Amino acid sequence: MMLSKEFKMVKEKSANFIIFGGSGDLAHRKLYPSLFRLYKAGYLKDHFAVIGTARRPWSDDYFRETIVASLKEYFTDDEKIMSEFAKHFFYQSHDVNDSAHYIALKNLAAKLNDQFEAENNRVYYMAIAPKFFGVVAEHINSEGLKTKDGYNRLVIEKPFGRDLDSACELNGNIAKAFPEDDIYRIDHYLGKEMIQDIPNIRANNPKFEEALNNKYVSNIQVTLAESLGVEDRGGYYETSGVLRDMIQNHIMQIVGAIASDDPAAKRAKDIHKNKTDLFASLKNLTPEQVDTNFVRGQYDIDESGTEKAYRQEDNVAEDSEIETYTAGKIEFDTERWDGVPFYVRSGKRMPNKASRIDIVFNDKVAELGINANTVVTLLIERTNNQSILINGVNYAESAQDFIKFPEEAEFTTGREAYASLIIDILSGNRVHFTLWDELRSTWKYIDSIRERWDSQKADFPNYMSGTMGPDASEMLLERDGNSWIWD
Repeated sequence: MMLSKEFKMVKEKSANFIIFGGSGDLAHRKLYPSLFRLYKAGYLKDHFAVIGTARRPWSDDYFRETIVASLKEYFTDDEKIMSEFAKHFFYQSHDVNDSAHYIALKNLAAKLNDQFEAENNRVYYMAIAPKFFGVVAEHINSEGLKTKDGYNRLVIEKPFGRDLDSACELNGNIAKAFPEDDIYRIDHYLGKEMIQDIPNIRANNPKFEEALNNKYVSNIQVTLAESLGVEDRGGYYETSGVLRDMIQNHIMQIVGAIASDDPAAKRAKDIHKNKTDLFASLKNLTPEQVDTNFVRGQYDIDESGTEKAYRQEDNVAEDSEIETYTAGKIEFDTERWDGVPFYVRSGKRMPNKASRIDIVFNDKVAELGINANTVVTLLIERTNNQSILINGVNYAESAQDFIKFPEEAEFTTGREAYASLIIDILSGNRVHFTLWDELRSTWKYIDSIRERWDSQKADFPNYMSGTMGPDASEMLLERDGNSWIWD
């Protein structure tokens, strides 16, 4: 995958990464390839080091071998370049509950800081189970790992809690060791190029922005569909389900990008205030409204019988009531969006992979010189270099004078999400990360759905693999006189 010009024009950064869970799948599949992209682009060069920690008793040499092996799965570069990159990596066997191990980690970090001239800048990356976030943050603070002269930034992967109470407890534990301004909660969808460019699209297209309100918008649809099943994540899904895994974080953040006020805002605190205000305006759901506005599903075998049902997957209960599909109608109590339904859905084993936002305008939009009932589609995952569709046609080829984005070549370079977010972390740019106030509101909303579902027995499985989900998903929109755009 090519790097965009944004990656090629940045200045080299200095930092010492400490990755808790450095031997794991996330680190090898996402973090190390992303760091290598930045290394090849010159963003990371001479003045960085990476310490991987985990319980496994690996040596530095073996750790570096695993890194090179993982890079070969994604890159065709000369192995010499990969090996030079891997020389910046060091390993320490680590027990997250053992204070002595943090002392050893502090000494190694200090040594590497001097060796690589990392300017006392440290990034502590939690690529571990969430139950360890608090204890690791506490030890980082109590054992004096944080430097005084450089920055100290804590990076946390989802899930951030499994409900509001656990999220509050987790945030409280972390906040004792790190101030909010130093906490970077990653949602990789916020690193995707389209999501990051939505404010620019809105700000640079006055007519489009003028139409984004309840006078002209019929409804907005967000779809995150996957063709695969849970694969080897059955154990995780049994504790999560798609409501927690996709709706509470990814989809809510996508909705925040398209629905927040003032897209021209530049400062992180202003952007996050807009999102915080939006999520605080989520209309509360009664149990009866959950029944009406939200649908859950679980996949069965496919028509040919070759694909497993969810209940046949490894580490899944034979009578599991965990959902692999969710569709819902979200509404906001704001002057701008009152009365506009935001239909959201995400599911496993759907016909194709799709990540998209469909904005459906009503007939009143003709007042702005726009064709009545126009549909603008923002493709989060691009197909054939298309990024925006107007009534199903690539906007660059459409006669519709609605959205103009002249730098199409720049817009389709395909930035890799994790690499983009790591740049932001090193630059201290918190725009594309999730703040606690946002999470608190979305968890409160999701909890009302989860609590209702947990009080009822699910009629599962209720959709066949390779289909668009349960029939109730279509009925959800039909009751309002609407229909899914992507079907």
